Amino acid sequence: MTARRTAHPALIALGAVGAAGAAAAVWGIGIERYLFTVREATASALPEGSAPLRILHISDVHMAPWQHRKQDWLASLAQLQPDLIVNTGDNLGHRDGLEGIRRAFEPFAGIPGVFVHGSNDVSEPSPRNPIKYFTGPSKTAAEPKRLDTAAMDRYFTDELGWTDLNNTAARLTVAGLDVDLAGVDDPHRKWDRLDDLPDALDALGARSSTTPVLGVAHAPYQRVLNGFIDLGVDAILAGHTHGGQVCLPGFGALVANCDIPLRQAKGLSTWEHDGRTVPLNVSAGCGHSIYAPVRFACRPEATLLTLTARG
Repeated sequence: MTARRTAHPALIALGAVGAAGAAAAVWGIGIERYLFTVREATASALPEGSAPLRILHISDVHMAPWQHRKQDWLASLAQLQPDLIVNTGDNLGHRDGLEGIRRAFEPFAGIPGVFVHGSNDVSEPSPRNPIKYFTGPSKTAAEPKRLDTAAMDRYFTDELGWTDLNNTAARLTVAGLDVDLAGVDDPHRKWDRLDDLPDALDALGARSSTTPVLGVAHAPYQRVLNGFIDLGVDAILAGHTHGGQVCLPGFGALVANCDIPLRQAKGLSTWEHDGRTVPLNVSAGCGHSIYAPVRFACRPEATLLTLTARG
């Protein structure tokens, strides 16, 4: 009689790990990155007596022209009828990305909106070693290929009617409420000029006691969040982190690609500085680099953020 051989326990374990990894890859690459969702959140940030303000927060679209499912989903968000759209950058993900952006954002024409840049609105994405994200924020390619940022900006301002907030401020009347907004160009590339914002806000003229101030940035670096609070903002909106993009179930983000605490790399939280605390919404974004087409335990999202009166 011949004895039956049994597999070594280590080989069984290795096979199980390999199968789990393969299943996770199939899920993250083939399924979850298409599971677009609207995350709804509410924060008290407006002066007492104010009516609620509904903000559609869009970030990190990283659009390529062939991404029709994402384009269709973004276009459908106009049905939410937000009072204001805040776009926190990294719209482009390909040299022809504006083609897809036009298709996705066309229904937003006429809805008040503001935008700031992320670095991928200026430079084409490039292949990166994902392990390097664990060593600190990503670096710029030595010779990045430039995108047609000016064409994107013209589309946003001239055709959609949005306001450019890169290192400046603006006052908009939204749903009958005056709202002041201060924004910076991408802090991840140190293009932000926080020192310009006090004068920019002053140039808007006297502010009513019922006028809220919102801070808008692509990357939520702590120096920028603190700077916004020093300006007296009532809430802050940012993106950039992708919510970690590949997360550990039950734990969350493993990296944020900036110095924000990992627990605040996605969603609504608060930021405290110098005795003041304000709501902070960090969007996990709805896209990814074309060189890293995966989402795991971190669905692509937009946020419908309702700001309500304090009190």
